[in-house]
Amino acid sequence: MTIRFGLLGAGRIGKVHARAVAANPTARLAAVADAFEKAAKEISAAYGAEIRTIEAIEKAADIDAVIICTPTDTHADLIERFAKAGKAIFCEKPIDLDVKRVEKCLAVVAKAKATLMVGFNRRFDPHFAAVRKAIDDGAIGTVEMVTITSRDPGPPPLDYIARSGGIFRDMTIHDFDMARFLLGEEPVAVSAHASVLVDKKIGTAGDFDSVSVILETASGKQCVISNSRRATYGYDQRIEVHGSKGMIAAENQRPVSIELANEKGYTRPPLHDFFMTRYIDAYANEIAAFIASATAGKKVSPSGLDGLAALKLAEAALKSVKQGKTVRLDASR
Repeated sequence: MTIRFGLLGAGRIGKVHARAVAANPTARLAAVADAFEKAAKEISAAYGAEIRTIEAIEKAADIDAVIICTPTDTHADLIERFAKAGKAIFCEKPIDLDVKRVEKCLAVVAKAKATLMVGFNRRFDPHFAAVRKAIDDGAIGTVEMVTITSRDPGPPPLDYIARSGGIFRDMTIHDFDMARFLLGEEPVAVSAHASVLVDKKIGTAGDFDSVSVILETASGKQCVISNSRRATYGYDQRIEVHGSKGMIAAENQRPVSIELANEKGYTRPPLHDFFMTRYIDAYANEIAAFIASATAGKKVSPSGLDGLAALKLAEAALKSVKQGKTVRLDASR
């Protein structure tokens, strides 16, 4: 069976997902919709997708599933529309910037019995997934501490900062999901610190560019997250999990994994420059998992509830920064 996709949004992340769909032998990108005609035409020319309106895709009998890559403030409405239309839905994170709006959206999805997967692609990275498997196999015993480092090579445009919902909802939210994925327990306490060290204009826009977060579970497990909007050496993506019997880590990846040794010392090539190349395999695996959920009845993961949990952690982190104290999840709203 070939699953026929409609792509909503042909921007940067839309292009990434279009490539993943086109590379999957069980999928076909049938249609694309974007308010900017040039962006839609680029996708159409590259993959043979027909340019349609969102309304046409919603009503189309030849569309089985949609990938939502539109601006965040449209996500919840589109999820509800396509759930009612009987389409399987893959939506980029977050579902919305407001917890109550997400809860309302998920109620509509549940009522429609629709398939909804949220785009936390890092779960599907082969290296990070191997860490999770090692944990499941008992290789390091009981998980005690997790360390996640995620630093972008540079900040996004200021107009994006203004509508992103802030660094915790936009950037750290990936790490909140990864923390849940690796800890194996739900965090119950959040302590966050945030600064503006990269660009003062980001602070003027009401956001931060440098943050540190400590999550704690009921049993005392901890996760430390380090985020920055600047890494002069490339896209910095590392995780480490310490357990009762050992430690396992996933180091940074490079387009070419070689090491040169000479009289000047040891040198290696630069890191990937950003997520579009670092997570190519993760995006492909993510789409494959979504297809399996939509066509083979496999459990959806990450689900809408996973998206909600990560958003709650983001809200708690922001509250922690504002109040200057640790926030308990049951008291964070």
